[in-house]
Amino acid sequence: MTELTTKHERLAALRPLSPESVASLTAAFDVRMVYESRALEGNRLTYREVALILRKGITVPGTVEDHRTIKTLHDAWLELKKKASHGAELTEPLLRVVFKRLTGWEHVNSFESFMSKGAASIAASQGGSGTDPLFMADLFMDLPDDPVEKAARIHHRITRGNRFEKSSCLIARFAMNFVLIAAGYPPISIPTELQEEYQAALEAADSGNFPAWLEFLNRQLNQELDQWLDALEISAPDPL
Repeated sequence: MTELTTKHERLAALRPLSPESVASLTAAFDVRMVYESRALEGNRLTYREVALILRKGITVPGTVEDHRTIKTLHDAWLELKKKASHGAELTEPLLRVVFKRLTGWEHVNSFESFMSKGAASIAASQGGSGTDPLFMADLFMDLPDDPVEKAARIHHRITRGNRFEKSSCLIARFAMNFVLIAAGYPPISIPTELQEEYQAALEAADSGNFPAWLEFLNRQLNQELDQWLDALEISAPDPL
């Protein structure tokens, strides 16, 4: 984790960041994150079409549902970034809000049902009855202090046994990125060309090889940090 820590410290040293210095960087990331997140979920829009929707407000003909999901995700993403102020904690009420925004499921028991399906699958795979619910206390129990490992643990716990439920990985990535942003790291976006590697790393964690999953995220976070530092350090004023 030394390389990540060093880059994190370099990023922290640049703060406070002026709005002008981060505006184009964050806008570009937001488009990429929305495109890649929805592409992983099967959205058919191209990167250019997503950029036109978000930057120009253009409706792409013939893709009403895809257009709606892009707007929904973007609005939810902006809301999450606003809530993830420095030092903020990911809580059950916040996770419920993320779940509702991303799935559109309004029923009060929808979230419990979603989480319980994952718990049932885990229990069954371990030789249990598969009926024990996953209470939120279990999701947040015994989390490490290190924010990167904490983010990785939360992502894996949300998706384990729930991998193929609608939007489960999307919800998990939002939760993961909340933890990272709150700790002063940039968020992580998973490129579509890494989808198989992403799923393989999660499956490795399912089988007890959590370091393989953590290494995958460390590599992606290193790349995100490089992009942010390359852009921000160039634009930073020289010290007096």
